[in-house]
Amino acid sequence: MMAAHEPQSLCRVAVSGLGLVTPIGVDEETVWANLLAGRSGLAPLDDFDLPGNEVLNGGAVDMGPLDALQTGKLRRADRTVRFAVEASRQALAGAGLLAEASPDEASSMGTIWGCGCGPAGTLYQSHRRFAAKGPSGMRPSTVPNCMANSVSAVVSIRYRLEGTNQVVVSACTSGSNAIGLGFRAIRHGYADRVLVGGVDAFFDPFYYGVWNNLGVLSTITPAAQAVRPFAADRAGTLMGEGAAALVLESMESAERRGVRVRGEVVGYGETSDATHLTSPSVDGPARAIRAALADVATEERVRGEQIALINAHGTATPLNDLTESQAIRSALGAAADGALVSANKSFFGHTLGAGGAIESVVTLLSLEAGMAPPNLNLERQDPACEVALVGGEPTRLAGEFAIKNSFGFGGGNAVLVFRRPAGG
Repeated sequence: MMAAHEPQSLCRVAVSGLGLVTPIGVDEETVWANLLAGRSGLAPLDDFDLPGNEVLNGGAVDMGPLDALQTGKLRRADRTVRFAVEASRQALAGAGLLAEASPDEASSMGTIWGCGCGPAGTLYQSHRRFAAKGPSGMRPSTVPNCMANSVSAVVSIRYRLEGTNQVVVSACTSGSNAIGLGFRAIRHGYADRVLVGGVDAFFDPFYYGVWNNLGVLSTITPAAQAVRPFAADRAGTLMGEGAAALVLESMESAERRGVRVRGEVVGYGETSDATHLTSPSVDGPARAIRAALADVATEERVRGEQIALINAHGTATPLNDLTESQAIRSALGAAADGALVSANKSFFGHTLGAGGAIESVVTLLSLEAGMAPPNLNLERQDPACEVALVGGEPTRLAGEFAIKNSFGFGGGNAVLVFRRPAGG
């Protein structure tokens, strides 16, 4: 950690490591290849016991590669913990900061994670034991294993990260909030490096069952065609699980170490609708987009017409996509016509607290490659969603800035602004 800088001396914030655990792959190369190829990870949830649910499709992670990498107690840990540990390993390795290789560099780092549900599978099994046996059936390990912050705690212990260790719980904005907090810590000089990320896994009978009963899951079959963001025939979302991790550090630190910079975080805005727990608004997200753009340092002020890509929240529910489109139009005005809009949930499903982090990594990969992945299942755009959507094929990007939107139950809105790496 380091002392805070004077307010006028803001650090640039580089992204130097990326990690992904998703339904379309558990490494960056596989995920990116599947995105460009238009291969969805949504399929029947045959490996889970989910009785009594109308919808039995979603985005599940293939545990085979993780089983090969993880042994001992970690193999028995909650899926959220296992996902976060692997995504962190990838990100730290990419940044040259794995503890076993460079303990002095890694030890001062903090870790901030977003998680909407916490260790849902472990909680469900603990509740079952309590219902069957009462207090005598509860193991002493139940408390630490069921803490929402078990995610950041295990990551901190596993990789000897001795800085801040915390979990943000803010529904579907959790992952983006975690990135935003890490960005601010580095920008204002409270840390040189922070490992940030988002994770969720909730294919247990309780959590999945309540989402099924909420009425937001698509009944369209086959599963790969079920999630249709911004389409005229959209019918809801599907749930997904996964994690993503990013190493954020000051640009000065990244350049001193000679590490590859994968992109830059340049702005962050957050607001609350303050209107309804589950029904989205137009004003709250629009204010968050404007706040994120206004947050970019004065010498790099970003105007709406400089945004090449907007990675949308894009849940494919009728109300979310409409209000998000209106919010983008409200915030950017005529500049919205030139900003391509991409929605990744047709690949991953709605990964809740992981979504902002997974989709932020996709945004960075898109800027780095100068290419936006396709929007799947978009045969006919809803004319009421007046945004410039990426079509069914990968599309070239002309510009260096992108926005990532995340909006969540409870009325929270989080928006990040990313910049293409120099020379990208």
